[in-house]
Amino acid sequence: MTMNMNPINERSISVPALFLAAPASGQGKTTITAALARYFTNQGKVVRVFKTGPDYLDPQILAQASGQPVVQLDLWMAGEAWCQQQLFAAAQVADLILVEGAMGMFDGDPSSADLAARFNIPIAMVMDVKGMAQTAAAIATGLARYRDDYQTLGLIANNCSTARHAELIQQALPDDVPLLACLANEPTVALPERHLGLVQAQEVYEQLEPIFELGCQWLVDGAARAKQSGAVADLFSLAHQVAFYPVADAELAVIEQVPKTLDQVRIGIARDAAFSFIYDANLALLEQMGAQLAFFSPLNDTCLPPEVDALWLPGGYPELHTQALSSNQLMHQAIKGFYHANKPILAECGGFLYCLESLTDLDEQIWPMLGLLAGQGLMRGKRGCQGMQTASLPEGDIRGHAHHRSRSQGTDTPLAYCQRQRHSADGEAIYRSKKLTASYLHLFFPANPTAVAALFLGAFNEPIKLGLG
Repeated sequence: MTMNMNPINERSISVPALFLAAPASGQGKTTITAALARYFTNQGKVVRVFKTGPDYLDPQILAQASGQPVVQLDLWMAGEAWCQQQLFAAAQVADLILVEGAMGMFDGDPSSADLAARFNIPIAMVMDVKGMAQTAAAIATGLARYRDDYQTLGLIANNCSTARHAELIQQALPDDVPLLACLANEPTVALPERHLGLVQAQEVYEQLEPIFELGCQWLVDGAARAKQSGAVADLFSLAHQVAFYPVADAELAVIEQVPKTLDQVRIGIARDAAFSFIYDANLALLEQMGAQLAFFSPLNDTCLPPEVDALWLPGGYPELHTQALSSNQLMHQAIKGFYHANKPILAECGGFLYCLESLTDLDEQIWPMLGLLAGQGLMRGKRGCQGMQTASLPEGDIRGHAHHRSRSQGTDTPLAYCQRQRHSADGEAIYRSKKLTASYLHLFFPANPTAVAALFLGAFNEPIKLGLG
């Protein structure tokens, strides 16, 4: 792989790029993407990684592996122009661009395949081949030929048990779908998981470092095994030059020339092990609009940052820290005082649960929470809710997504309900009390900067409701 920027005309930048997709979730995409990112980073290359869809956890892992920021790309939630501009910006600094898909290759609308096709990024298919051989080849061939608007480079066979296993898969694959790597079942490179997905990188930083380094050797060995089975492709020269283009000037103006609506507005943002589901794009937009960001920990701090004008309580894992959140009464008093001062608060998913009267954790213990809103939050094991939705607010529509394994009960009448992307049933409920806006939905701020600014300014048109306090 020749890694350098090669402008093919004044309006584009060409850089090697590779899209890693799979027939389903749980095939090893993140592990392999992280190992590739670390492999080339160790060689002194600048590797920019993107994650398909509204994922908070995988990007944390990939950012640590690459040492670079990781941006989520979603054609529906963020918009095509926004995604295009993010890729173009990365191409200006990167030696290699990697994009990790989400779920199965054709799952969702738009899907990983749609994203790869739109930006002409070639696809390497990742498949867990445990328990099959020729069938893996059949599935890979079907994925490669299902549509004709994208390019597939071949198959990375994960959990390939023996040399004979690799040979059987290789022999069954057509010439235009080569076997790229045969990765052994190697528990030492497995990424730690929990009920909503991967464990947050900040919790296992030191544990991840040896996993990444072992992953590099795992890839080298897997590529060698593919060679031994008769493969001709080279996993490490796989990425093809892709031309990335800037968006049109009019679209760029919308993306970049955001009015300073939040000039001098100081926003306190909860960020710790309990509250960490924060898009970097959201933070960047707030700063672009002139906001001053001040982070605090509801777990560990006893007061809010000084002179904050608004609060953002994002999602995360409050259910894993119920005792600490419940016992930090000084923080409770600080947030309640802020709420009763009629100042703006945005609470999303885990932040919404924190605002309820109580939260029942995974061990079915009940813990008092802030009590700003009526109702109780209850964890519910493996059942959950996820999907793309639009928050239909008086301030404007804001796109986002829901992903949780809890439910709320005993809540007051919602202000409104979110609209599901592809379904007529009501989505998540949106609650408003005083200037607190709360919902399970994780908002993507660049989807509607004007409406987001109104939330943090408290520029509401709805009647003020009484909360519990």
